[in-house]
Amino acid sequence: MESVSPGPGPSPSQSAGSGASSSQLNLPPSLSRTELSLETPSPSFRYHHPDRLASTPSPSRTIYSDRFIPCRSSSNFALFYISPSSAASSSSDPREEGSSTYSTLLKTVLFGPNTPEKSPGDRDSPSSSGSTPSRNIFRFKKEIRRSPYAFSPVGFDGALPVVIPSPPKTPRKVPRSPYKVLDAPALQDDFYLNLVDWSSHNVLAVGLGNCVYLWNACSSKVTKLCDLGMDDTVCSVGWAQRGTHLAVGTNLGQVQIWDASRCRRVRTMDGHRMRVGALAWSPSLLSSGSRDRNILQRDIRAQEDAVSKLTGHKSEVCGLKWSYDNRELASGGNDNKLFIWNQHSTQPVLKYCEHTAAVKAIAWSPHLHGLLASGGGTADRCIRFWNTTSNMHLSCMDTGSQVCNLAWSKNVNELVSTHGYSQNQIIVWRYPSMSKLATLTGHTYRVLYLAISPDGQTIVTGAGDETLRFWNVFPSPKSQSTDSDIGATSLGRTQIR
Repeated sequence: MESVSPGPGPSPSQSAGSGASSSQLNLPPSLSRTELSLETPSPSFRYHHPDRLASTPSPSRTIYSDRFIPCRSSSNFALFYISPSSAASSSSDPREEGSSTYSTLLKTVLFGPNTPEKSPGDRDSPSSSGSTPSRNIFRFKKEIRRSPYAFSPVGFDGALPVVIPSPPKTPRKVPRSPYKVLDAPALQDDFYLNLVDWSSHNVLAVGLGNCVYLWNACSSKVTKLCDLGMDDTVCSVGWAQRGTHLAVGTNLGQVQIWDASRCRRVRTMDGHRMRVGALAWSPSLLSSGSRDRNILQRDIRAQEDAVSKLTGHKSEVCGLKWSYDNRELASGGNDNKLFIWNQHSTQPVLKYCEHTAAVKAIAWSPHLHGLLASGGGTADRCIRFWNTTSNMHLSCMDTGSQVCNLAWSKNVNELVSTHGYSQNQIIVWRYPSMSKLATLTGHTYRVLYLAISPDGQTIVTGAGDETLRFWNVFPSPKSQSTDSDIGATSLGRTQIR
């Protein structure tokens, strides 16, 4: 075994104690024995043989260990304060240059762009003093405002040329004026009627007096579907979900089924003793609500006119809507009540009595199962939200005016409401915050009628001022700036008949 001499002094072969066997340490040539000490040796130290490690230590002698323990005084703490200029000039290795760049970038992100560089000659530099820094790394200083849009979670505005702050998201703009207006002569100003509906085939049905007219949104073609004669008037219209058959409720209590593609009446069903002001389709049933306070469930495939009768309302039924899963039917009446029915019940399974005026405006959310919105009349003015799954009243929003209609957007979690006394406005709401995205005006009478296009972007509103107005209020599912393709560029005023 090769012996290693740390310097002047006795040979390592000399014995350091009696009865101890001689042993040597196998150390690299570049490592001196003085670096193995736990204490800094004094100039007058005396060498001790490694075999002394096995004997009982003496309080007056220095103890050595066979384990390498680095000395802090010989550590290069300046590695933590690398200067990019010195690193680039002293090394041409691309990996070292990348390490220097990364260290500079990390320091700038953590401590800000104005952190001074440390040099070996600095007073507080650990390499010059041979000890740890005398001042703390984290010091109290003036707070620097950080950008809320920076990609780095700890970065500063303009600190790094590679960190590009993203611009704030601009709110979606809703056009404040309708892109199309249709004259609708004899459109009744009656809160309890439902005279406008938009089919899945992009055809608008409108009841005007004793006639029903169809307006094709793609071609702007107007077709007269039916004329009930001088003794009867149209009180409600409703498209089947497939968009080929139209149900027409009349003032005499009848429900007529029309094939719109052939302009031919398919069937006439009786059962109500008074006018039919509300209609709602499910895949297998047609529900009709009447002033006689009853709701009839009809299967147009069956021979009989009605398969069941739903009783519970104490006044005219003016609102009917099936849920999107076709399992629940919501009904609103002039008795200020909102009832929930299932497919087989003849009595309401849920009753909500919080409204203080007639409940015509009803809308199921397409985004959350069991979420229902309802609106009250002039004495109520509120939009209320219900969870029919848990039977809970979620929230209430006072709109300040009569709520005539409600409709959810199927593309975003927003809804639109139309109003009557006293402002006759249309409001687009963001749910669940119920913040107003837009307030649209233009009608001079109560906005009693509302329908939404099959693409979910456009609504049509009707009022007693005998006009139908088309508004682009909701974004498309893919883009929030794409215009609707149902004629958004067809500006102007035309007549529906």
